Amino acid sequence: MEHTEPCGVHSGDSNATLPPFNLGEFVMQQIKDHTKNIALALRTVGLINIQFAIKDDIVYIIEANPRASRMVPFIAKAYGEPYVSYATKVMLGHNKVTDVKFNPQLKGYVIKQPVFSFSKFHNVNKALGPEMKSTGERILFIDDLKDDQFYELYSRRKMYLSK
Repeated sequence: MEHTEPCGVHSGDSNATLPPFNLGEFVMQQIKDHTKNIALALRTVGLINIQFAIKDDIVYIIEANPRASRMVPFIAKAYGEPYVSYATKVMLGHNKVTDVKFNPQLKGYVIKQPVFSFSKFHNVNKALGPEMKSTGERILFIDDLKDDQFYELYSRRKMYLSK
């Protein structure tokens, strides 16, 4: 998933698009290589959550956790694949990853939009930063990047974090 907000906004609070829309082949290959190397080095069996930052076409690793994240159900729904079921069978030793017949189906793009409950929590600082403030997310399916809702989200990405 590619975040719309700049680095420094918690991933749970960021709008994100799947598949990535603005990353070139060179960056995507670095992400794939880093992912494979990290998963093998950690001897990951099941799911892994890795967060990257990109600057000047160089991919930096923010963190890697051999666990599921809130994004797993989102990605499973987007692609129509039971990733949790696959991972569970692998973790229990019933299958190997190579036994799984992945068949992701996604026409167009999906956008993860955070849901904030600020109206329920008074006196909360609403500025986004490294602490997650969203209480959930919604999913938006769009046909292409010319969609008005994507354009509106993308136009807001010029925001800057306070120092």
